[in-house]
Amino acid sequence: MTTEPHVESRTEQPYASIRTTAPLSEWGRVNALVPEVLEWLTARGTTPVGAPFYRYHAVDPAGLIDVEVGWPVQDPVEGDGRVAAGARPAGDYAVLVHLGHPDRIRETFAALDGWSTRTGTGFAVRDGVWAGRFETYLTHPDEVSDLGEWRTEVAYLLSTE
Repeated sequence: MTTEPHVESRTEQPYASIRTTAPLSEWGRVNALVPEVLEWLTARGTTPVGAPFYRYHAVDPAGLIDVEVGWPVQDPVEGDGRVAAGARPAGDYAVLVHLGHPDRIRETFAALDGWSTRTGTGFAVRDGVWAGRFETYLTHPDEVSDLGEWRTEVAYLLSTE
């Protein structure tokens, strides 16, 4: 894992996703949404333009995580109730790539939080939720079966205030 993030300017990126809440003990249910959204896109003739991601909105005091699971697409799609259209907000992001088992990704979250504290750079929060906190899976599980070798990008939208 690289311990220092870099800042990237990113444009708005449309996506299709399913939003849910779950504790870590039910994360298998969250992970199952990755192929569900992909199947939904495929059934509509839409091909993703990047890797699957999780967009975190909030974690409540009881440990329920509010998360979207989705895929980026070239052009906006129209949702159907279960699958929704969304967009990654444009802006500057602190980006850090986690190398290793996804169960250890909290180490990368902690590195980003530490960087934020050291540099005085805040992360964007709107109406009490993260405005842009993304975890993108760069490694395809069919190509790399050893979870210890997976690469996962963590990107947090920076505050403009």
